[in-house]
Amino acid sequence: AILNFTSNHSELLCLQLNTVSLCADPTAASYTDSSDDETSPREKTQVNSKGSSDFCVKNIKQAEFGRREIEIAEQDMSALISLRKRAQGEKPLAGAKVVGCTHITAQTAVLIETLVALGAQCRWTACNIYSTQNEVAAALAEIGVAVFAWKGESEDDFWWCIDRCVNTEGWQANMILDDGGDLTHWVYKKYPSVFKKVQGIVEESVTGVHRLYQLSKAGKLCVPAMNVNDSVTKQKFDNLYCCRESILDGLKRTTDVMFGGKQVVVCGYGEVGKGCCSALKALGAIVCVTEIDPICALQACMDGFKVVKLNEVVRHMDMVITCTGNKNVVTREQLDRMKNGCIVCNMGHSNTEIDVASLRTPELTWERVRSQVDHIIWPDGKRVILLAEGRLLNLSCSTVPSFVLSITATTQALALIELYNAPEGRYRQDVYLLPKKMDEYVASLHLPNFDAHLTELSDEQAKYMGLNKNGPFKPNYYRYQHHSTQSE
Repeated sequence: AILNFTSNHSELLCLQLNTVSLCADPTAASYTDSSDDETSPREKTQVNSKGSSDFCVKNIKQAEFGRREIEIAEQDMSALISLRKRAQGEKPLAGAKVVGCTHITAQTAVLIETLVALGAQCRWTACNIYSTQNEVAAALAEIGVAVFAWKGESEDDFWWCIDRCVNTEGWQANMILDDGGDLTHWVYKKYPSVFKKVQGIVEESVTGVHRLYQLSKAGKLCVPAMNVNDSVTKQKFDNLYCCRESILDGLKRTTDVMFGGKQVVVCGYGEVGKGCCSALKALGAIVCVTEIDPICALQACMDGFKVVKLNEVVRHMDMVITCTGNKNVVTREQLDRMKNGCIVCNMGHSNTEIDVASLRTPELTWERVRSQVDHIIWPDGKRVILLAEGRLLNLSCSTVPSFVLSITATTQALALIELYNAPEGRYRQDVYLLPKKMDEYVASLHLPNFDAHLTELSDEQAKYMGLNKNGPFKPNYYRYQHHSTQSE
């Protein structure tokens, strides 16, 4: 019933029953960091030190280790800590009941604990079945956050966790913080009365934002939503600068590949694609790009990348990397044509970009060679190396810099505060971008890390430019351009 409640949804998520069976297969290599304990967390009864059992994590005893991870992350997330200190007295989220669905890592834990410090009650689940840090989930459960997540969930576990966050006695969410739109869609479909009473939704991914705009266009979005994915700070830092570093990290950890001289095709030249291409080119890879958008394609050309169709080059590539947020970007036909040893991975949010379901056929053999690395073997002996089963490479197979996530998390916290405290009528039932002033505020909170000193406008200069001395300094239509090869 869960898998069939909407055909559109199952298309977006590529929820295949055979995926579930693979995840549940006890002979498959363990995805968890405690492979000695294969008992499902759903079958355990665990209690934190306060006597609460309103959570479901791998092992609550890992909480102390998770706390140290969170403390390490805090060192590089000074802006979020600064926001926590500045706003702690006035508690701008007092009364907010936030249900969240994001990656559960040490960095997002700093965000969740900031929301709690600002007065919110939080219930949290994971937006990705592989990216949860079990010890961090335990640390959050220990301090009283209702967390339902563990690394290596099945698809059934994934939806069960979301439902446990939303459907609980005596508690009803009034704010949603989402990454990918799964939580929003679940509440909209399964709990319409809860959805109608929500004061605001904050969404941080391309996929989730696309789904919000679809709801809005159909006249079915009955609450205001904030698109933080397209805020300047998120686009430039999380999507571009972060992926520029984490693409290499994820590929190195999983395959130990040498990049110099490798033929690589990157599908999509948005901010994520730009970051990936920049890093790969800097290490000597020969990179080409696929694009549907003529503007992005022209940018790729000007940055020195050949723009091609995947079918034209796929048989010669050493690596195929998807960064589009779309579906079926790499098809079975193209996978059939890849050369032996080709590495295939996804840097977009959704797991729909590579048609992984088409590889689960009797004539192909799946061989797990290490955690998150599968060799798909064709009858003639050809092997294609698939990473994280087509899910998000950098969060499934490596880590993301805390500083970059601080920028995104600060943006999310401010968006929640803005929607929760906005006077009636400021936001209607639509999707909004974060106000420019807030984008600038997020950036300014991070400047002390670099001992950066802003120049201030004189009264005369401000008048000449028609600006307020305190910002905003750019109009909403301004594009903060970035030359993607500047790292060289």
